[in-house]
Amino acid sequence: MPRFGYTLMGEQSGPRELIRYAQAAEDAGFDFEVSSDHYSPWLMSQGHSPYAWTVLGAVAHATSRVELMTYVTCPTTRYHPAVVAQKAATLQILSEGRFVLGVGSGESLNEHVVGEGWPSVDTRQSKLVEAIEIIRELHSGDLVTYDGEYFRVDSARIWDAPDSPVEIGVAVSGDESIAAFAPLADHMIAVEPDAELVEKWSAEHEGESRKIGQIPICWDPDRDAAVKRAHDQFRWFAGGWAVNSELPTPAGFAAASQFVRPEDVADQIACGPDLDELAESVRPFVDAGFTDIALVQIGDEQQDRFLAEAAEPLLERIRALG
Repeated sequence: MPRFGYTLMGEQSGPRELIRYAQAAEDAGFDFEVSSDHYSPWLMSQGHSPYAWTVLGAVAHATSRVELMTYVTCPTTRYHPAVVAQKAATLQILSEGRFVLGVGSGESLNEHVVGEGWPSVDTRQSKLVEAIEIIRELHSGDLVTYDGEYFRVDSARIWDAPDSPVEIGVAVSGDESIAAFAPLADHMIAVEPDAELVEKWSAEHEGESRKIGQIPICWDPDRDAAVKRAHDQFRWFAGGWAVNSELPTPAGFAAASQFVRPEDVADQIACGPDLDELAESVRPFVDAGFTDIALVQIGDEQQDRFLAEAAEPLLERIRALG
């Protein structure tokens, strides 16, 4: 039976609101919660981007049952992997073992801000390989010196290391990334319900692993309002990952999506009050073999009402798919 999660969408909500939503999502019955790790929102109309790790530390104390996950952190540019290893270890202790570190090769939107440029995808993936190796070594609690092509770690130790290593999920998109990361990571993360990707990962990865996906929905009692909100705040979604990883600013995403119509967004994202329709939109991920699927409820303005009125019956319908 797949597990279903709730997305703490930092691009559309402030930090205090995210903590309140995390509590309500746990009460509504979600199995896990994932947090974006952004420096900027996708579009200016979203209007937020608090520091994910501070939020997650507060969420770890505000909740008691749900698993927590970054979806995803780039541990190669804005953060040095040694610092990510320390943050992940601390969060694992604060959450009493409920944390999974989700990592990926990043997007220019969030990583260009430190002024180090934006490398090619091949370089980004090579850097991510080294980053995962460093994080693994540091989570042993041993003294680590690492001298790689991209990163150096000099006599570092995680002094507050968790009793059990933090599990790592990695975002993949094709054969090359699967070949690079399946031997290093515990779990697969992907943004498309691609059954072939799941099969290839399973063939390359030794042992049990989870396949973790995410899908946006836009619940609202008024379908027209839902479509309008999805278009206003989520039309960037239509660009696809090859585009979305390269654009550096919210203004760039606004320009790239200026000709995306509300009906185009409604064709891609289930919108409105029909819980059966919203649940059915999740089916491709279930059918593709994903074990964990996180929902994004688009927009801040209906989060409280979604969690209070729609989340529980929607989860019942989605779980029936499995």
